[in-house]
This record gives sequence, structure tokens and C-alpha cells, in this order.
Amino acid sequence: MIEADQLTRRYGDFLAVDGVSFSISHGEIVGLLGHNGAGKTTIMKMLTGYLEPSAGSVRVDGVSLTDDPDRVQASLGYLPENLPLYPEMSVADYLDYAAEIRGIDAPRAVPRAIEATELESKALDPISTLSRGFKQRVGVAQAILHEPRLLILDEPTNGLDPGQTEHMRSLIERLAENATVILSTHIMQEVDAICDRAIILRSGSLVLDERLADLKESNRYRLRSASGTSMEDLLSPLAVVQRVTLEDEGQWEVVVVGDLDAAGGAIASAVVGAGHPLYELTLKRRDLETVFREVNAAPSGEVSDAA
Repeated sequence: MIEADQLTRRYGDFLAVDGVSFSISHGEIVGLLGHNGAGKTTIMKMLTGYLEPSAGSVRVDGVSLTDDPDRVQASLGYLPENLPLYPEMSVADYLDYAAEIRGIDAPRAVPRAIEATELESKALDPISTLSRGFKQRVGVAQAILHEPRLLILDEPTNGLDPGQTEHMRSLIERLAENATVILSTHIMQEVDAICDRAIILRSGSLVLDERLADLKESNRYRLRSASGTSMEDLLSPLAVVQRVTLEDEGQWEVVVVGDLDAAGGAIASAVVGAGHPLYELTLKRRDLETVFREVNAAPSGEVSDAA
């Protein structure tokens, strides 16, 4: 659906984005993560054609953004962090204006976008009177007027209260039924709640690109058995065991290598075969915040080990 190849952007001597590459398939919701200044917004502007890359390329459905920008931009919707709204206009008038600019059938497109974003009760209200949450919905409505196949959202829940945030999450999930969604944020919970995959940036470089389900898995087992047992002596000789650490009375962390299921079976067989009770043997799972912290704390060149 969308391919970024070695995207690079310089501002004078400052390298804002450094050779970032990734591809995203239709129907995926991908979270673009990073601290402020990591390059998220710059990448989004390059993906939309708003900002020209210093090097690299973008293709959408096989079409080069450089060679045919009009065709590519016709297939994408964009919600920038700073909403391009006209406060004196009503919601309906603003969307009608946006549809006219795009050259699409406003009588059909505007009611559909209003219904999708649940703005019916605010359609005739001036935008200046709306809450932050409703303004965000108006921004999304203008981005989906033309039923884009690619939707790029920059900080869509920024400044929203919990109720508004939940509504925005539900809306994004519905939109992803018919479009690819790239969601930029620095809020881990947003990616955890709705994304299939996370792309993490650090200082303009891509340091991690994985599906969330795989990202949260680890090669660490939690083992509980009878206290006083020397699991270090019992398990360390196993080829699948890298390290055994006592965490608490009767509880160990076992770091393994290779196939996780095979390693778990070998550990269980060793414990039971030695006549020790096996109360628990479970894979530890990491949350996204932990992964993000590990990736950003790792020295350059050691990111893959942290992840």
C-alpha cells in the first residue's frame, strides 16, 4: 500500500530524518512513535507530499509521489497536529468548502463524513464554539471526505479528555476497515489500544519496526517452585537456558534461547524430573512502554539487543 524508501530530510546542517524505510499494507493501523523531535511529523509531511525529502522516495499503490503527486494525494487523507480549521465557519460549511477544494461531490460526501464522525448535532454550529474533541472530529471528517485509502493522523488524541479519546479510538478502528492508517503519537497507550504494529523513531532514525503481538513477547520465563531449591544448578546446564536469576523466594527468571515452546518443555521436564513441584511456568510479557524505554535507553548500535 505505502512504501517509504530511505527517506531523509535535512534542514541545513541538521539531519531531521536519516534514511528511514518501511512498507505498510492495506488495512493496517501503524503507530509512529518517538520522543518530541524524533522526526515523526517530518516523516508524515514527506509521506503526504507537503514536504519534499532531501533524499529517498515514497510510493503509494506503486505510484511514485514524486512522479505523480496529484494521483497519490488524491488517495490519502491527512490530519495535521495543528488543525486547519476556520473558526467562523459552521461545521457543514467548512466540510462543504473542503469538498469543493478536493473537487468531490459535496452533497454526497459531507453527510457521509458527518455521520462517520458523529457530528450530526454540531453540523450547523460555528467551529469556534466546539470543544477540542469535536474540533478533532471535524479535522478527521475533512480527511475522510474523499474516502481515502491511506489516512495519516498526527497526534489525533492530543488534548482530548478520556471520553473524547475513547471515541477517537473507535472512529480510527472503523476507518481502518477500509483504509490504511498511520497514527503518530508519543502516547504509548494510544498505540497499545488500537495499533497492529509500532514503528519507533529515535533522533530521526528508525530503530524498531514490529507487530505489537511480537514486540510484547520476550525470551524470559517466570518459574515458581519450592523455596530453597537451587534452580540455577538444575537449569543452567540446559542448552536452551541462557541465564537463571532468583527474583524472590521460590521464584526465578529463566532467560532462554531458541524456540520458546521447546525451551519451556525442557525446563518443565527438568524441574519435574528432579522431583520438584512446578507451580508456575509462564512467558513474561512486556508492555509497549517498557519496550519504548529500552529502545531509547540503548546505546546507538545496540537497539536490536534491547528490543
